[in-house]
Amino acid sequence: MQFEKTFIPDLIVIKPRVFEDARGYFFESYNRKNFVEAGINDDFIQDNQSLSEAGVLRGMHFQVPPCAQSKLVRVIRGSVLDVVIDIRKGSPTYGKHFSIELSEQNKTMLYIPIGFAHGFLTLQDQTLFSYKCGDLYNKSAEQGIMWNDPDININWNINNPVLSDKDKTSIQLKDFDSPFKFKS
Repeated sequence: MQFEKTFIPDLIVIKPRVFEDARGYFFESYNRKNFVEAGINDDFIQDNQSLSEAGVLRGMHFQVPPCAQSKLVRVIRGSVLDVVIDIRKGSPTYGKHFSIELSEQNKTMLYIPIGFAHGFLTLQDQTLFSYKCGDLYNKSAEQGIMWNDPDININWNINNPVLSDKDKTSIQLKDFDSPFKFKS
């Protein structure tokens, strides 16, 4: 596996080593030893999966402490534009976003530590998205930042995505008092 740091501290792109032949392909999507060696010590305790049609936008979600979640995300089928926002107070990249295309073709994964809002836009029908989480889902701890917050200015390349009712009522980052602290 190849672990690549991004311009946002602690956010890591992971490219697995893929073995392909006439039968198909094989790759390790998670190996605790390799992740620990790369500085990712999370204890992933819940796996989630979603299926979406093209144009569905899920995000920008996070859970507040004490139920905050780290995530390891990837696409099994189809493709997404995956986006995270750094919401850690004191971070040199607070309020900045990072985006990457994750697809079944590139098999790239993204490690998202605690202190980030996360979302994705499906680019193909029947996109199957998978994520490991560092804590259990807790509805009362769940919050969100507006997907189209003008201060963050994410280029989703879509005007009217399919949104849940919850995602239509998220708040702007400027109205969010973040409980997350950046640890240098």
